[in-house]
Amino acid sequence: SGNEVAVIETTLGDIELELQNDIAPGHVKNFKDLANQGFYDGTTFHRVIPGFMIQGGDPNSKSDDRSMHGTGGPGYTIKAEFSSTPHNRGVLSMARSQDPDSAGCQFFIVVKDSSFLDNQYTAFGHVTKGMDVVDKIVNVPRDSRDNPEEKVEMKTVKIVNG
Repeated sequence: SGNEVAVIETTLGDIELELQNDIAPGHVKNFKDLANQGFYDGTTFHRVIPGFMIQGGDPNSKSDDRSMHGTGGPGYTIKAEFSSTPHNRGVLSMARSQDPDSAGCQFFIVVKDSSFLDNQYTAFGHVTKGMDVVDKIVNVPRDSRDNPEEKVEMKTVKIVNG
């Protein structure tokens, strides 16, 4: 495909993602830049919802103050790049607030087809290996804010050529 691949090394195993430059070049560039700076290393999957998705990439999730998890960003936002790509199981997409152009660093991986996200969130890749790891992560015990009780850390996020 010529697309680059990202490998997220987690405490529960590795997740391999193909980054889709053809549908969201700005988001792919942003994700790659952050990964190459080591921005994601040590962050956690701070929001896991069975039957929906796992979310991570917040710098605040490195802190033990769980009340701050999910509120952090890189200090800037990027413009939405909506496409016809459906948010099916395994799709990698950017998290954001109510403003469509508010994405920065937090991303999520869909564990169940979620068409209500289509054209609302920017899909920019999909899992090629390690969906079993994603399934493990989404099913860990979590608190009332859907934050895993035991940290599911991203040790490293590396960009490798596909």
